[in-house]
Amino acid sequence: VIIGDGSVLRPSYKKYKGNFAFFPMTIGDYVTVGPRTIVSAAQIGACVDIGEDCVISKRCIIKENSVILPGTVLPPDTVVPPLTVFGGSPGQYLGDLPESTQVLQKQNAMLQYKRFIPLAKGQTPPE
Repeated sequence: VIIGDGSVLRPSYKKYKGNFAFFPMTIGDYVTVGPRTIVSAAQIGACVDIGEDCVISKRCIIKENSVILPGTVLPPDTVVPPLTVFGGSPGQYLGDLPESTQVLQKQNAMLQYKRFIPLAKGQTPPE
């Protein structure tokens, strides 16, 4: 899982009688989340690419091998089917993906991971 700078992952929740009930968030392998994205999804399948500046609302389910385009806002309880592209605000179905998407997303995630350079102790990220 690759998470971009300034992104926020927070579990879905429900307010019940003044208390908060949090639900676990499940994230599959080879998932990339772009910078400045907020994710409150219930489930994200394997080989999913979420672009930058997206908002994935509460209880959304993103199935495997899907792409969420940059700037997309998915409303609460949205289900993104496998091998599809969603985009826009509010997020909506834009098209299908080829079966080779899984292989391409795995390669993309592995390349991003190999390019990752951890900061030394006390070092600040470049602007």
